[in-house]
Amino acid sequence: MSELNYEIVKHDGGWAYKVGDVFSETFPTHDHALAAARDAAERQGLAGETDGISWQDAEGRWHEEVADGADRPETHVVDGAKPH
Repeated sequence: MSELNYEIVKHDGGWAYKVGDVFSETFPTHDHALAAARDAAERQGLAGETDGISWQDAEGRWHEEVADGADRPETHVVDGAKPH
């Protein structure tokens, strides 16, 4: 099982959460970003349908595979930027 960390960070004049190098939208407060991260992390764990997917890698090659809708990552919300 894979893991995803939703990290709360200051971003673009407000607060956001990020997963890896990808930022969410900017929220006006730390609490708003934390609530959004918790919601996103919870939804990420919900099972979906097994379906075929296509994706392009960094070299521009396309891949096709079957994504198992029950194979969900373990998620964590990391509050790395608590307000002062």
